[in-house]
Amino acid sequence: MPSIARPSVLGEPLDPLPKKFAAFMRPLLPGLLNEIRIEVTRSYPVYGRLLNGPDGDAIRQGVEQALTAFVDRIDNPGSSSEVRNELLRRFGRVEAYEGRDLEVLQGAYRLGARIALRRAKTLGRQYSLSPALILAFADALFAYVEELEAITREGYAEVRERAATEESALRRQLLHFLLTASPLPRTTISELCKAAAWELPRSCFLVALHHPAPEHLQTALDRDVLTDLDIPQPHLLVPGDLTPARLDMLRTALAGTRAVLGLTVPVAQAADSVRWARRVLQLVDDDVIPDTPLIRCEDHLTTLWLLSDSALVDRIAARELAPLDELPARRRDRLVETLRVHVSTRAPAEQVGEVLGVHAQTVRYRLRTLDAYLGDRLADPDHRFAIEVALRSLHLRGHDGTD
Repeated sequence: MPSIARPSVLGEPLDPLPKKFAAFMRPLLPGLLNEIRIEVTRSYPVYGRLLNGPDGDAIRQGVEQALTAFVDRIDNPGSSSEVRNELLRRFGRVEAYEGRDLEVLQGAYRLGARIALRRAKTLGRQYSLSPALILAFADALFAYVEELEAITREGYAEVRERAATEESALRRQLLHFLLTASPLPRTTISELCKAAAWELPRSCFLVALHHPAPEHLQTALDRDVLTDLDIPQPHLLVPGDLTPARLDMLRTALAGTRAVLGLTVPVAQAADSVRWARRVLQLVDDDVIPDTPLIRCEDHLTTLWLLSDSALVDRIAARELAPLDELPARRRDRLVETLRVHVSTRAPAEQVGEVLGVHAQTVRYRLRTLDAYLGDRLADPDHRFAIEVALRSLHLRGHDGTD
């Protein structure tokens, strides 16, 4: 097998690696991703801090996209890498915002490549692959790393070019630091605030936006609002409380843009405010929370709480409703829906029947059946509370069963 030439153009297919190699590699990706995360955070502790911060999900998604895109290109040389490329550019922006040169990130990329190559050698022994094939893989892999580095440099260069307007760059960097999981020393933040000509408030609230943010947005905001708009999850930090004047300003600036106002919190908890706002924004996208011109987290705290851990809610529902599992599915679903309305409204049978569109006598019959199956649980305050919480959460997610 001839050795692979290093691509001279970004995105050039990784021939002559055979497609079967992609089939061998794909099942290994989840384990490989975890191994790379462990090794990189051990060798570069700064990335452990970033993975635990507000950008952690985007970083994990970027690493996953980089690995998946490599395997996809072996399987289909014409596959698109646009999602991966944007995430890599974001990596470069983050490095620039944090004041590091790209050598640290490039070292992490190359460490990840060495781990992948180690896995490939194990794979070669397992499937008796030829040494020539493993050499071709290694050549393709390190050429691919060069491609990742080049795209990352694009994002890094964007930030450096924007740094020509020093105050704007400092404020974006300040916002990034305020949202990190491990806050910097207060003296460091104070110095950065002074350099950015920005007064550190006692409290603030974050605003989560859809990407892309409107081009006019920056000019429509109050001057003390910190922004990070050129990223997949744009957001604003507004100092102080949500006053009527601030609300009017945001309504005007965000007209026509789906946005969620986070809770007002101490500055040290700014990451929580944006995390909750982003979660509500996702719930709006999922049609769980109604879309309005300007959505406030404050109005949806119960929904936010009930949907904070869907997998755990499923386990609670399965445990509490287990006695109903022996019933036919349709009958069980009717009983569960009746139970949800009953425990959440505490209404008499006539009103429950109106909600469900059935006769009150049907409701009474179902409640007697539920009492026969769940009587002890319904009589116990802790179990009854768990049942109500689980059923409310399941209903919000659009299904009342636990299948």
